[in-house]
Amino acid sequence: SVDCSFSRGVCDWKQDADDDFDWNPADRDRGDGYYMAVPAFVGHKNDMGRLKLLLTDLKPKSSYCLIFSYRLAGEKVGKLRVFLANKKTAPVWEENKGKDEKWRTGKIEIFQGAETTNSVTFESERGKGKTGEIGVDNVILISGLCPED
Repeated sequence: SVDCSFSRGVCDWKQDADDDFDWNPADRDRGDGYYMAVPAFVGHKNDMGRLKLLLTDLKPKSSYCLIFSYRLAGEKVGKLRVFLANKKTAPVWEENKGKDEKWRTGKIEIFQGAETTNSVTFESERGKGKTGEIGVDNVILISGLCPED
């Protein structure tokens, strides 16, 4: 498995230069490192911020599972979507409201065909809310199918 978490991960993360705002590091409550977040008050409604994970060494014709923690905290905070580079048009994962302030786990299967996925993009869309944040943490890539809960 490959640890792509932000504090000590070995992965290559890039801010998208063509979006409306950047994701920023935020300190974890436990004080052990940080996660990436977009506060609710950044930008204007429907503005986008994209954080891209560059994947260089994925083998063709194999399966991977991307596991990550996410949180949508706050009323009408917006949307969090995940895109794979070779499926640009539609998100492979989307969440638009948090039931509470808790962190949850997202899982995405990445099937490598002849064309390999060379990046995963986490996109935050600003909502109407003024409080809270959208956060992503503990991004891990494992080979094989995603485990059942």
